[in-house]
Amino acid sequence: MSTTASSSRVTIPREIWILVGAAFVIALGFGIVSPVLPAYARSFDVGVAAASVIVSAFAFFRLVFAPAGGALVERLGERPVYLAGLLVVAVSSLATAFAQSYWQLLLFRGLGGIGSTMFTISAMALLVRLAPPSARGRVSSAYGSAFLIGGMAGPLLGGLVAQWGLRAPFVVYAVALLVAAAVVAVGLGGARLRPPPDAASRPAPMTLAEAWQHGAYRAVLVSGVANGWNNFGVRMAVLPLLAAAVLDQPWVAGVVLAVGAVGTAVTLQFSGRMVDRVGRRPLVLTGMGVMAATMGTMGLVVLDGLGTQAALGLLVLLSLLSGVGAGMVNPAQQATVADVVGNERSGGRVLSTFQMAQDGGAIVGPILIGLVADRLGFPAAFAVTGAVCVVGLLAWLRAPEPMSRIPSGA
Repeated sequence: MSTTASSSRVTIPREIWILVGAAFVIALGFGIVSPVLPAYARSFDVGVAAASVIVSAFAFFRLVFAPAGGALVERLGERPVYLAGLLVVAVSSLATAFAQSYWQLLLFRGLGGIGSTMFTISAMALLVRLAPPSARGRVSSAYGSAFLIGGMAGPLLGGLVAQWGLRAPFVVYAVALLVAAAVVAVGLGGARLRPPPDAASRPAPMTLAEAWQHGAYRAVLVSGVANGWNNFGVRMAVLPLLAAAVLDQPWVAGVVLAVGAVGTAVTLQFSGRMVDRVGRRPLVLTGMGVMAATMGTMGLVVLDGLGTQAALGLLVLLSLLSGVGAGMVNPAQQATVADVVGNERSGGRVLSTFQMAQDGGAIVGPILIGLVADRLGFPAAFAVTGAVCVVGLLAWLRAPEPMSRIPSGA
């Protein structure tokens, strides 16, 4: 196929690199506040459960506001909604820094989730519109790498900033978002992002019903739930508890999570080009298979007879390989959604539904897996997580290759 043969020669537009840079700044700021948020919530004399609600409120508001965010993108355009979302989160973060009660903190943090879903969906829509069709995998990898690297560096910087007080990281986060908004406002102010003057000549937004007719879109929604469940839910909320069960030392969970992130970051450096050369479907199938095997067996490290050192070594290895699987799946899924929507039409609702699938998996997964772990133990809990990844894999077995929708030479 000429599309795959020429993918490596296609130049990524300057506007894409502006979005990638903004993604790094946003993720860096989010990482700065993540380590201190639970302790900041506890400073209002509440328990661990109440502090956990503060963390979950952000994700919950992202989920429930996603349909409205998609509608706003279709009505107002990608760039205005992106900038408005950044400003909403900036104001929310600044208000969080000066919260005077737990309930104010809960409200301000929750409102930040609304802004987050606004700029997340509009960023996806901008990437769909601006990315050359034959370079969508590379673009998704670059964008994902920026978020991942920023998210890894942020907590380190957050620990330093927290020396100025638990409120200081939220002020820094707000400033970082304002900087990102300014860069995007200037860099993406070109005429190519403005709609045609004649509204009648503008292609109608893609409806969810139209997208649903494509087998690849139905498959990517299922694998999106599995990906969110595995990488954004269980990995962040339950895997640290498994690590503590192997060796109850504060550094263990951090090492296990960091190794998984490194596996994803390294894989993203080549998986984007593979997505553009060999197709979206092979990368999703391979990545889901790797995650199913690694996450499904990860709970076995707590079984008797392994020994602490062997169990810890096996856990680190499985976390690394699971991160490799995630690095294959993420750019392939993003490119699939872009293939379905195309460059010419808006698809806010289509994009927001995909985002909801991932967020829904990230919210529901840890809750259900936590219940399984309490009743049946970690081996059963992680076996269920592996089974969810298998479901994501099965959804793609009969799905068509979405890259076949790209016109030859695009």
